[in-house]
Amino acid sequence: MTNSSEEKTVTPLQCLWGALISGGLGLLLYRLDSAIAHTFANKPLPTANTTALNLSVAVRTLVVGSITLVTCLFAIASLGLVALALQTAWQNRQNPDQQ
Repeated sequence: MTNSSEEKTVTPLQCLWGALISGGLGLLLYRLDSAIAHTFANKPLPTANTTALNLSVAVRTLVVGSITLVTCLFAIASLGLVALALQTAWQNRQNPDQQ
């Protein structure tokens, strides 16, 4: 393990590639989330037992909620990377001699 005193610079192109990857994963997860929600909506809940009904509602909520959380995480990361690309492009335009 070597300690490097050099700072690695981030280019706008690297940020945009990361945003593209993160956005693509977010889109795929959104489609998965939508498919799971539609599947759960089309299947009836067991109504014979109250405990089974409560457990199935809890499991459905946890599954859809966790996938929605991860989807939002990727979407926010993608927006942040686009904002970072704009910021680095702006800074490089203001100070072109620091590259």
